[in-house]
Amino acid sequence: MAEICCGVERESEASVACNTSSRGVRRRSVQVRPFKFVGDMASSEPVNGQKKRQKLDLPTASSVSRECDNAVENSGEQLLGSGNERVPETKEMMISGGQAILVNPILSPSLLTALVVQEVYPKFGVASVCGRRRDMEDAVAIHPSFCRIEHETATKLHYYAVYDGHGCSHVAMKCRDRLHELVKEEIEKKDSSTEGWKVAMEKSFNRMDNEVIAWNESVLRADCRCELQTPECNTVGSTAVVAVVTPDKIIVANCGDSRAVLCRNGKAVPLSTDHKPDRPDELSRIQAAGGRVIYWDGPRVLGVLAMSRAIGDNYLKPYVSCDPEVTITDRTAEDDCLILASDGLWDVVSNDMACGVARMCLRGKAPAAGESTSKMCSLVSEAAGEEHGDKACSDASMLLTKLALARRSADNVSVVVIDLRRVT
Repeated sequence: MAEICCGVERESEASVACNTSSRGVRRRSVQVRPFKFVGDMASSEPVNGQKKRQKLDLPTASSVSRECDNAVENSGEQLLGSGNERVPETKEMMISGGQAILVNPILSPSLLTALVVQEVYPKFGVASVCGRRRDMEDAVAIHPSFCRIEHETATKLHYYAVYDGHGCSHVAMKCRDRLHELVKEEIEKKDSSTEGWKVAMEKSFNRMDNEVIAWNESVLRADCRCELQTPECNTVGSTAVVAVVTPDKIIVANCGDSRAVLCRNGKAVPLSTDHKPDRPDELSRIQAAGGRVIYWDGPRVLGVLAMSRAIGDNYLKPYVSCDPEVTITDRTAEDDCLILASDGLWDVVSNDMACGVARMCLRGKAPAAGESTSKMCSLVSEAAGEEHGDKACSDASMLLTKLALARRSADNVSVVVIDLRRVT
């Protein structure tokens, strides 16, 4: 901007003696017209059209520390158009307090002030550790405001997910990078009924499964451990527990043995049911498809896989299904938080205990996780897709992770805690 302004000044200085006609003034006006300043700017009157314009001094994303120390990503500001007015493309700019404002470079200050509104995001915390496993095969995805319901322009949806890979990590990573996009596409096409949510989630999971299988069959060179063993990667898969949070509902789609638990008025309310091969309905489905459940260090499909549903695992189809079970729960004023976690937590920690720990942290009755732990939570949250998380939620997720490790959990442990308390 400074170069543009200086360029205009130099041009005006060079041509002031010979270009005093109205045509020259109009030409300079056209050249600078697209570059209007945004925000409260102290501007002074030009003298003979030659005074240098002041540079707009606003903080940018580079001026904000990325360490953040678990700053709260619970508020942002967005530009919304009114009436039939078209709002041009905007750019995001960070300001103090962990807030983000979307700035349109050609809006006038008065119009900008009229279009700025407050938007609140749910607070969350993330912890994900390798634990006692040799490899890290879990993945976490956080996407606040990832989608907007078309017929409800003020309603934004928030996406949270935990993926627990097995055989290798690449299916979980592909789900992390892609599944929320598929869910968004299907939600935008669905109707407003409850059945519409279920159909959208089922289609999303099936599309994800097809993409994973297609990718596995197209592998030409070995890039990871599983490909060195099996060129087609048919033995790799991942669980997926996905929660879409709206202002009045919680939609959970689960495929595998990761789990979603709602803490409501201090009590644990499971929003998903683990898909284990010995679950009566799952056992019947597997046997009807011609498969068997063999007990080998616990019940396993064909003696191999310890879950009856997953994304991937092409060599076990049709016994292992990718179809999710979908639950839709109405939100209430008594809701405290939502916990999503891989089985590394649920194998050693009960639903009630997990809710008790999370609720204690949200109420500020738990010891702080410490500076190093807070920084770790912040980095994990950033890797999951967001620059900021909430300290109380991060403490809750980290304490649950430490509790699982203290209880000798043998698996990777990934925990997401979402604060559902109403802002008053």
